[in-house]
Amino acid sequence: MSEIINNREYRQKVLKELIMELHAGKTVEEVKSRFEELIKGVSASEISEMEQALIMEGMPVEEIQRLCDVHAAVFKGSIEDIHKVRKPDETPGHPVHTFKLENRELEKLINERLKPHLAEFRASDNSENIYKLLEDINLLLDIDKHYSRKENLLFPYMEKYGITAPPKVMWGVDDEIRAAIKEIKGMLQDYKGEKEQVYTKADEAAGRVIEMIFKEENILFPMVLETLTEDEWMTIESESDEIGYCLTEPRGKWKPERTDVEEKQKETGQTAADGYLKFETGLLTAKEISLMFNSLPIDITFVDKDGAVKYFSQGKERIFPRTKAIIGRQVHNCHPPASVHIVEKLVEDFKTGKKDSESFWIKMGGRYVYIRYFAIRDENGDYAGTMEVTQDIQPIQEISGEKRLVSD
Repeated sequence: MSEIINNREYRQKVLKELIMELHAGKTVEEVKSRFEELIKGVSASEISEMEQALIMEGMPVEEIQRLCDVHAAVFKGSIEDIHKVRKPDETPGHPVHTFKLENRELEKLINERLKPHLAEFRASDNSENIYKLLEDINLLLDIDKHYSRKENLLFPYMEKYGITAPPKVMWGVDDEIRAAIKEIKGMLQDYKGEKEQVYTKADEAAGRVIEMIFKEENILFPMVLETLTEDEWMTIESESDEIGYCLTEPRGKWKPERTDVEEKQKETGQTAADGYLKFETGLLTAKEISLMFNSLPIDITFVDKDGAVKYFSQGKERIFPRTKAIIGRQVHNCHPPASVHIVEKLVEDFKTGKKDSESFWIKMGGRYVYIRYFAIRDENGDYAGTMEVTQDIQPIQEISGEKRLVSD
């Protein structure tokens, strides 16, 4: 046993050295040669441990993110888990099966449409070729749903089990890919003859999408399949519809081959939701409170004093996606790496009493989104948490004159 442990520690040490050498400027081929000579195989979990160790030792997430494409190329073909048979992800309707279906559609879009149209555009940037390329880029933007499900459904469970480095790195790369595709779309919509620049950016973005597919299927998915429970996969499957799917749909409704404990509980009698909660100004059931919150024309999210997400309302049209998987998750893990510092500063100001509220307003398509944060304090003035209130104020801004009669 000690020999196995020592071998594992040795491989971990070598993997860390390889990443550090890449960081110091060595070429991929130099590192790959040493890798193939010294390492016969490495599991997905060891890659995770390596990235986690580098972060714990002080390397910024951004640095590992910069190396992400490089070390994925080094590991390609050397991960033992790649061909391991895992029945759940082969079952139609299972979240990983659906992720892989989307990846096949993304590959088809890139290889059968985007790349040929990109070649035609490079040969002649006439209006027809610009339009065809723009159509492909619009389809590729659907990747946001794929990445959003990954970030909002898979990542919270990974963090729950202490796997924090891969989600941070991958989320950052996802954001870069999203931004690149949006930039290309903007350049095509307002085309000014920068043909080579559009070609290069589109070709690079397509390459990064393909590289991310490799990372998902050979690093991320094996890792979560090894770690998550059936109940957690059931939750992920049930929450996926709310975010949506990329270029395709699930091939069925997945459920494990066992009794659904949750359904059995629903068959039992009275629940806590039937009881009354007493307030200073009245009595309400938990169900009434939930219905009230969900009927408000605003989205509410509450984070407790320790930074854990405790609640969010479920209105008919949410502005930002929320899934039940975020409950209990640390709020700084619910935001992309690029905006985490803003969240942390805001919470710190609330805790110290420097601020009681903060507001932001942004344009999102046809919406004008007003985002407000409030420090929640108890009767003694002690910080108890933060409440986020989000509202589309575009309809309010369009109001003019007076309305004194009930609508028909």
